[in-house]
Amino acid sequence: MTRRRLRPDEMTLWQEVARKTTPLSSNRKLSAASFTEPSPQQTRPPQNAPQDLPKFEIGQASGDRNGAHDVLPPLSERLRQAPVSMDKKAFQRLKRGKLVPEAKLDLHGMTLEQAHPALNGFILNSHAAGRRLVLIVTGKGKDRDPGDAVPIRRGVLRHNVPQWLRMAPLSSLVLQITEAHLKHGGGGAYYVYLRRQR
Repeated sequence: MTRRRLRPDEMTLWQEVARKTTPLSSNRKLSAASFTEPSPQQTRPPQNAPQDLPKFEIGQASGDRNGAHDVLPPLSERLRQAPVSMDKKAFQRLKRGKLVPEAKLDLHGMTLEQAHPALNGFILNSHAAGRRLVLIVTGKGKDRDPGDAVPIRRGVLRHNVPQWLRMAPLSSLVLQITEAHLKHGGGGAYYVYLRRQR
């Protein structure tokens, strides 16, 4: 194996790499001439350096867990903030529980794998039948967060149903989703207002 000589640009690059590199072990002797003193700008930590985290040991309870894992606002808040797509007067009557749903789907006790196709079929059939307002009952879910590092979401169906309604093939049929009035299930049910048939 023959060694070739480095070109001048390669030699410059190699010297720059050698200058910025720290050795893995202190046993090796390095010549001081191959390194230069770092400038004050190089030794200063960046201005947006991460802050030190408080010491944490496995098994130790964290401080305040309220909202610690919430990245998004609660689902009920997001639904309240969603723009109103239907007639405003009809929406106010809907929120007060004055409109009566024409059909109801109860997803209690179903798994995600069972509930998703049931929801799709129900909405597609309801739209085909010309219904405008349907009620989807999900239940509120069990409060079972044991305080682990990875939280267990309360009410898996309650959180997935609005997302499924906003995805194809249902998104083109759904005009409005809102939490049901207390007499129709409150936080454990949704009113789904469907578009007119074309």
